[in-house]
Amino acid sequence: MLVSRLSFENFRNLAAGTIEPVPGVNIVYGSNAQGKTNLLEAFWFFTGGRSFRGAKDAETVAFGAQQAALRMEFTAADREQEAEITIARRRRAVLNGVPQPSAAQLAGRFCAVVFSPAHLSLIKDGPEGRRRFLDAAYCQLKPGYIRILAEFQRTLAQRNALLKDLRAGFGDRRQLDVWDERLAHAGAQVFAARTAYIRRLTGPAKEIYAGLSGGREDFSLRYESAAGKEGASPAQAAERLYERLQSGHAADEAAGFTTAGPHRDDLLVDVSGLSARTYASQGQQRSAVLALKLAEASVLREVTGEQPVALLDDVMSELDISRQDYILNHIHGWQVFLTCCDPSAVLRLSAGRAFHVEAGRIRQETVSG
Repeated sequence: MLVSRLSFENFRNLAAGTIEPVPGVNIVYGSNAQGKTNLLEAFWFFTGGRSFRGAKDAETVAFGAQQAALRMEFTAADREQEAEITIARRRRAVLNGVPQPSAAQLAGRFCAVVFSPAHLSLIKDGPEGRRRFLDAAYCQLKPGYIRILAEFQRTLAQRNALLKDLRAGFGDRRQLDVWDERLAHAGAQVFAARTAYIRRLTGPAKEIYAGLSGGREDFSLRYESAAGKEGASPAQAAERLYERLQSGHAADEAAGFTTAGPHRDDLLVDVSGLSARTYASQGQQRSAVLALKLAEASVLREVTGEQPVALLDDVMSELDISRQDYILNHIHGWQVFLTCCDPSAVLRLSAGRAFHVEAGRIRQETVSG
């Protein structure tokens, strides 16, 4: 996966123009609020996803303009391709000259992973975000997992509805056994998918974190689940979940919802044997999230044969010089776009390209070591 050209018009505050990135590291630098993140957002739209900043489509159109236009030339599936996106109240897309039913149809045609400061919630916040990370990442590898998740959520909602009725004093308690069995079966499939993905993710994440820390810190992932340990088979997981659901009837009825299951599981991230959420420094937490996101890209490459583009927004903040150097000069074989405020980062880049952004205007610079 390689971007050779990106053009933009009436997108956010960016002045109409074109950039031509290099295959390696591309630094987008400038002061705050100049438009650096807007450029990464333009790349991200070609994945078919919504804004990673949570913005509505119409909010990305420049003030006073009727619509925005993006055009990208890239190499994927061993051939040169071209995609266009127009944005008004919603996005429309054209791929290789063929109009698409929706912009979401670009998913899988152009792949990228994005890191933004908001992703620090993967470490800092509760388990919901980490479960969502696992599920979203696995859906990219196995689209059929979407149906498994949906079935689990439907079954969980029905069991919770019965528990709510029982708490209110009506409903048939005998139906709990039926929902226990169904939820245990669906939950075991979710457990199997998540643990399979963690096994794939752990190796590259450990390797990337070791590079970031210079080998001084260890990185590990553990899955804490009501279905048992990570090595459990689907049958064992289903049996364990069924037992937990059966033994939790009193607690569940009192609460009015299901208190144990994959919807309460957690991905535990440790640095040097200690919880990253509780004990890691700001730099270590940022490194841990970066290791997870870049490892996500590595797993995609392993499975699909395509290396996703890495979009790293404000990744250098709170990292020491050695960790910054790893990002700048030791991530090989990937196309990387990273934003930063400090122009000295450009001087430390051994080879690549830099883009200075000021008031939405982008000036392209070549870097050679």
